[in-house]
Amino acid sequence: MDRFTAMQVFVAVTERGSVTAAADALDMSRAMASRYLESLERWLGARLLHRTTRRIALTDAGHEALSRCRQMLDLADEVQTAAGVRSVEPRGRLRIATSQSFAQAWLAEAVAEFLAGHPQAQVELLVLERAVNLVEERVDLAVRITNQLDESLVARRLCSCRSVLCASPGYVERNGVPQTPEELAGHTCVTHAYVSRSEIRLYREGRSVTAPVRGRLSSNETGVVRVAALAGAGVAMLPTYFVADDLRQGRLVPVVPTWEPEPLAIHAVYLSRRYQPLLLRAMIDFLVERLGGDVAPWDCDIDTDGAT
Repeated sequence: MDRFTAMQVFVAVTERGSVTAAADALDMSRAMASRYLESLERWLGARLLHRTTRRIALTDAGHEALSRCRQMLDLADEVQTAAGVRSVEPRGRLRIATSQSFAQAWLAEAVAEFLAGHPQAQVELLVLERAVNLVEERVDLAVRITNQLDESLVARRLCSCRSVLCASPGYVERNGVPQTPEELAGHTCVTHAYVSRSEIRLYREGRSVTAPVRGRLSSNETGVVRVAALAGAGVAMLPTYFVADDLRQGRLVPVVPTWEPEPLAIHAVYLSRRYQPLLLRAMIDFLVERLGGDVAPWDCDIDTDGAT
């Protein structure tokens, strides 16, 4: 069997934690991946992995072989880059995880555009309101919105995620527009269970304040918070990627002008820099190109102080 592919399988198994996850990443069957591992062990004359039903662990020989296999793959990658082989069409299947609101507002359309340009690629888009374990859930790429990342993972920053305090025109007509963070205490708020249940931190010109919020409606899903705000249930803190059109069309209006919730970073998160299938690299580069720049695309023509 192809020893180079066998090394790819071996490295992928160690980084993804299972033969099945490695096989999915390399677009081959589990049986084929197992045969590549066995052929590599026969060639080296040593057992590389302890396999049980629960986990895979490196043997002493496996530890020695892993670093050298990675070096070989890195060298091959450099040769491919120098020779221009990256023009080969990406193929295979990616599992991508992100939040429901980001998938609905932006990522699903972007993935559809990517697939239109790469006919041999497939994507499974997992929508979850929690941070997934990339190894256990066999996820190739997670798009996460946070300023606190798991240090064991590799992250590539895509852009900033701004949020806005906003309410429906009907709500502000009945209750007025809160002008300062302190005035939020006198307003009904629709809160997010994980982000803004009892307080919101706001920033202006290097200063920060913590504003207490109260309300009778809270949800763990951003889409529910948006719908409630549109229905006039109160003031909500929502990401601009999700409500940019609502702000442009006047369905929601900004409140507490000149103060802004803390911006978060949107990251592409994956397992390793050392081994990336061509399809994964292509997807990350595509997202960087679509989102790169000082201002996220959805923020280019909105002003959260009220003008569009």
